[in-house]
Amino acid sequence: MRKIETIVDEKNYFRRLDKFLRKNYPQMKLASIYSLIRKGYVKVNGTKVKNGGFELNIGDRIVIITHEGVFKEESRRTQPIPMKLHILYEDERILAVDKPPGIAVHLGKNINKPTIIEGLMFYGKKNGFIPFIIHRLDKHTSGILIVAKDRESARILSEMFKTRKIKKNYLTLVKGILEAEGKIDKPIDGSYSLTFYRTLRTYDETSFLEVHIKTGRKHQIRKHMAFIGHPVVGDDTYGDWAFNRVFKKKYGLRRYFLHSYNVVFKNPFTGELISIESKLPYDLKEVLKRIEKNY
Repeated sequence: MRKIETIVDEKNYFRRLDKFLRKNYPQMKLASIYSLIRKGYVKVNGTKVKNGGFELNIGDRIVIITHEGVFKEESRRTQPIPMKLHILYEDERILAVDKPPGIAVHLGKNINKPTIIEGLMFYGKKNGFIPFIIHRLDKHTSGILIVAKDRESARILSEMFKTRKIKKNYLTLVKGILEAEGKIDKPIDGSYSLTFYRTLRTYDETSFLEVHIKTGRKHQIRKHMAFIGHPVVGDDTYGDWAFNRVFKKKYGLRRYFLHSYNVVFKNPFTGELISIESKLPYDLKEVLKRIEKNY
């Protein structure tokens, strides 16, 4: 028997327990999910839940007791792991870290390297708190990640994200020439989505933008920029694969060009206005330098 723990956050949230498990553990056999629930092997905040329709909330801690044969393939459990964290902001209830590219926030399929949540668990264990990640950045996106240091703070901050009281700004490089500024309001997966962008500089075949997202849909910036014909450079999922291949070879880009550089919100506990900034990381700075050198 082994134990798997996870925290319900804005990105992995599903209202029903059974749907949450199905969506977040695709490597788990469907029959095993319902068997584990029915037999009391799933706990929510320390209490056994035997009803698959049980309603979850952001910040809930899910514990699954598994046994041989549950997973289609072997999967390790989340555990505290020492990790060098670049802390941008910290107080008694809120923490902000600078996430490097190439490191996943949570464990998932085919992810065997240490994750951000595991590094935060180790840091929290040393400093007397349990981390609750409020939102998620994709594996290859760098920048600011907001973390709550207790369950109540997690619920409050999650609600602030939902009600758009936390302003998130990104820097990105897109294909083509985009002048001035604009907005994109195309629904994503049937949900209202709104993105604003402002051109900071244009080059021969790309534009460097500041992007502000009013909603937080999955891959929102990448999908919205591709929709208007200016995909994020390096994004092979929604972008131009042939263009990316030439660009990567010419300028040395090793991921899609997307960085969360600024988060602004009013501290719900002190009333203080907090503005957190993360500098453009070295790899993306070098790409811009090479572009400007050839411009």
